[in-house]
Amino acid sequence: MFKCEKPFQFHQGNNPLLVSMPHSGLQLLPGMQARLSESARHLPDTDWYLPQLYEFLSELDVSIISANYSRYVVDLNRPQDDQALYASKTTGLFPEILFDERPVFLTDKQHSAALKAQIKTEIWQPYHQQIASELARLKAQFGYAILFDAHSIAAQVPMLFAGKLPDFNFGNNDGLACAPDLLTDLEKIVASSHYSHVCNGRFKGGYITRHFGQPQHNIHAIQLELSQDTYLADSSKTYQLDSGKIEPLKPLLQQLISCLLAPGKAAYLKNTNEV
Repeated sequence: MFKCEKPFQFHQGNNPLLVSMPHSGLQLLPGMQARLSESARHLPDTDWYLPQLYEFLSELDVSIISANYSRYVVDLNRPQDDQALYASKTTGLFPEILFDERPVFLTDKQHSAALKAQIKTEIWQPYHQQIASELARLKAQFGYAILFDAHSIAAQVPMLFAGKLPDFNFGNNDGLACAPDLLTDLEKIVASSHYSHVCNGRFKGGYITRHFGQPQHNIHAIQLELSQDTYLADSSKTYQLDSGKIEPLKPLLQQLISCLLAPGKAAYLKNTNEV
């Protein structure tokens, strides 16, 4: 069994927003590198560089939680019982295939049942408990809370979707996870830029968005799946940042987050009928 180091980074802010980054972690379990396939050792399905893209969050004084461990250790955006979120093919709580359908692990080197149980207890549960407690704190202080689940993915992943992904992919579980106007406001910002976007397309929000988004209880959740073509020089091979792409992208991301913090949001994000 392993000794779990800190499963996530957490910063507490003083605004009604929590930003979650469940797939940005790069850390593996002791000895796990040797159990991975050659393809998986490059951690290709990571949400690359999200902390850097959202580094302005500290200036906005919002709460931030980001995973330390790779999604190949455990996928924090999947339910603990590993029930499927989509009817189409995808990866699970403990991924055994990459997004290109090659194996994550060498033959017979997957996590044991005992290891999976420990990972759930020491990594998955603490991450979700921190989200739950922080959202409760924010709601108690402000009367409502917003969860922004930040992700990124390669622009072309044939296993998951056909063709090329739009640049900005918003999801609120088909309108169930947040007040409609919240998504509309974000959509308008991107629509006025040169970036393409879609709402509730292939990505409607994973487990975090679906589970914590309870607008009827004044907790609103929205997911952004950002195409890595918007900021990587070569998302399929080198995973290097492209400074020319980042220059217009980061101000737009900051505009989106600032929009969520606008004082006028409170009026329609508080459910006065809540019991």
